[in-house]
Amino acid sequence: MANLILVGVDGSDTSMAAGRRAAELAVALKSKLYVLTAFHSSETETFQDGTDTITVSPADSAEAISNRAADELRTIAPDVEAGILYEKAGDALLEEAKRLDASLIVVGNRNMQGIKRVLGSVANTVSHNAPCDVYIVKTV
Repeated sequence: MANLILVGVDGSDTSMAAGRRAAELAVALKSKLYVLTAFHSSETETFQDGTDTITVSPADSAEAISNRAADELRTIAPDVEAGILYEKAGDALLEEAKRLDASLIVVGNRNMQGIKRVLGSVANTVSHNAPCDVYIVKTV
């Protein structure tokens, strides 16, 4: 039985399809679900709103994506945590799987076709290097 399922989300519809499947698995396996959003840029953006200056970092955006996804997935699975990591997505999933001692990593199959398959994808990176089982969801 899986005790922790890890899923990566980036705010896209396809990543949320993988997230929903991960939540269904978490319920079926009575497991905790950990939702991870990775980011690999440290550049901030600054916006002017009248006299206010608003600075948004990739970490802020990643955290918002992860938290939104976790909130949505809690409608399926009750035990959901969210997190972010400064790393490329595939590497982030591998690192967190090791750190959290995950039993299962769930990823979508986006970018596993055509030339992108040759150049690599999150699913390829994870499936070839994971410290645990990997479930690849058909999202495209």
